[in-house]
Amino acid sequence: MTNPTPYDAIILGAGAAGMMCALTAGQRGRRVLLLDHADEPGKKILISGGGRCNFTNIHTAPDRYLSANPHFAKSALGRYTPADFIALVDAHGIAWHEKTLGQLFCDGSAKQIVALLRDECDRGRVIIGLGQPVRAVDHADRQYRVTFGDRTAAAPSLVIATGGPSIPKMGATGFAYDLARRFGLKVVEPRPALVPFTLGGEETLFRSLSGVAADVVARCGKMAFREAALFTHKGLSGPAILQISSYWRHGDSIGIDFLPDLRPGWLAEAKRAKPRAGLRGVLAGHLPARLAETLSERLGIEGELVAQTDKRLDDAARRLADWRFTPNGTEGLAKAEVVAGGIATDGLSSQTMEARKVPGLHAIGEAVDVTGWLGGYNFQWAWASGWAAGQVV
Repeated sequence: MTNPTPYDAIILGAGAAGMMCALTAGQRGRRVLLLDHADEPGKKILISGGGRCNFTNIHTAPDRYLSANPHFAKSALGRYTPADFIALVDAHGIAWHEKTLGQLFCDGSAKQIVALLRDECDRGRVIIGLGQPVRAVDHADRQYRVTFGDRTAAAPSLVIATGGPSIPKMGATGFAYDLARRFGLKVVEPRPALVPFTLGGEETLFRSLSGVAADVVARCGKMAFREAALFTHKGLSGPAILQISSYWRHGDSIGIDFLPDLRPGWLAEAKRAKPRAGLRGVLAGHLPARLAETLSERLGIEGELVAQTDKRLDDAARRLADWRFTPNGTEGLAKAEVVAGGIATDGLSSQTMEARKVPGLHAIGEAVDVTGWLGGYNFQWAWASGWAAGQVV
């Protein structure tokens, strides 16, 4: 058997986190091997943001991430900030814009971000092996041996950057979790996050609204998000729903405020201003016509507002401000943008992403139990965690 090719670090997964880790280590003069089973790097980057890559969020803060340890992400996020990645984007002459809520997108294409990362990897003389499924990983004598194709490489540092199992049609798997468990690391049960809800039972009446969107506040427990909600033929989607889905557990109800700009009692006030109006017409002044029609039917208020008591109108306004749904599930990993859960942070250093009990083993990006909000937060975690590991491998 031939001797394995020696490296300082082997990084498994050429996505956002893996490429950032590779370029950071490579530019420190480390000899880096970056492997991926896909035939091109950054496949999830290419489809992100509708092909324009929502590459960071200027409002990044640790409280916008879910984790069993809410403090874990503070160190990496504090040391590699959105401004740091923006400076890299600017240095490559990539034009960008802020869309809403601090979300930054390329003016052109997500391909520009992948090209940036590849260029930076080239600067660091990173060896990239694409279309190379990993056949075996072994650890002995402080060396990690990775067999891929008909070759073997060895290094004192191994980085797990293969992401989570969301969007399996792109080749995503639970490989990171299997590998982590082999080395004795715990895994927080992964579940779909940033994912549409499915509705059943009497809620299926809303399927007739497929394609209708409205600006709402979606609530689950203590969390609330104000953005668009979109009715689909299966249930509910849109940014507000994807955001709240990360906090939802089976059996929880979701509250929707369909009219977040209106104060309590507004409907009784509308009766005095327009006594001859009907509820459907009043709602249509604030909501899409089809949604206004369906909600007024569900509330069962017919005829002119003047014919209704203030109490009945106040009750209707309260229901419109906290309309309860109990999803029967989500659209699962196939439609989830990310997973919540992953390699448990209590076994990792927040400074270096290194496993506390397995020297030289690191885990970064989506593989770790750190999940950001929708809108560029998960990319910023990829950059920050990849940079943190890249400083030490």
